[in-house]
Amino acid sequence: MPHYQYFNGQIYPIDIPLFKATDLGLLRGYGIFDYFRTHNGVPFRWDDYWQRFENSARLLQLELPINKQEATTILADLHRKSGEAEVAYRFLLTGGYATDSVTVLSPNLLMRTEAISADNNAARTKGIKVLPYDYVRDLPEIKSTHYIHMILMAEEMKKHQAADLLYHKNGAVSELTRSNIFIIKEDTLITPGQHVLHGITRRVLMELAAPHLDVQVRPVSLEELLQADEVFTTSSTKFVMPVVQVGDQLIGKGMLGKHTTYLQQLFHQLTAGWGK
Repeated sequence: MPHYQYFNGQIYPIDIPLFKATDLGLLRGYGIFDYFRTHNGVPFRWDDYWQRFENSARLLQLELPINKQEATTILADLHRKSGEAEVAYRFLLTGGYATDSVTVLSPNLLMRTEAISADNNAARTKGIKVLPYDYVRDLPEIKSTHYIHMILMAEEMKKHQAADLLYHKNGAVSELTRSNIFIIKEDTLITPGQHVLHGITRRVLMELAAPHLDVQVRPVSLEELLQADEVFTTSSTKFVMPVVQVGDQLIGKGMLGKHTTYLQQLFHQLTAGWGK
């Protein structure tokens, strides 16, 4: 069955174009989004995702036209209309239409369901390669629509058979283009706390790891990451994805490590039982 989208109070088929050319998201890149999915038909960590969406809107001074209760009802309606057991949700809030190309008057809100991304079990077993990239995101706590560097570097990543970019600046790493980064040294799990988007899967992993590892949130240097025993990245689509190579350098033995494997298992157990 087809997916559907909610736009400013109405629900439309997914293939209906809705935005006009004067939208500030198109003209100025002034917009935020979020993305999450269901497990067992239930939105995963919905409270956390809505809170982050609200926070992004507040930081960009965009007024949300609906509240959480209304959003919850819309989610359920869109899911039901899709006819799918599992769906992904994408939210988009822009500055709305501006005749002067600058002034925010009434933000536009889009909410839609999408097919779940193909599961990349092979990469979660084998691990991925990333390229170091000298950059730190502006306003990192806002999940904005600004992904210029990821798209700009797409061909370079393809050339080097890399899956993503590892952002670093002045010797400190922050995150990947669409996911958070963790390193493991002995029995310590470390993740950067500055210049990062506070990912929901990141938060979940820290909660799951706390009984088993010493969890630290602190600055991580690029050199420390390269010398780590294990490195992995987390997101709504990657789950717990091992990073086994950065540029030309292997991480540890260049393969999935024992702690990452265990955390993958814990995350799988959580999602397998979600909503039950």
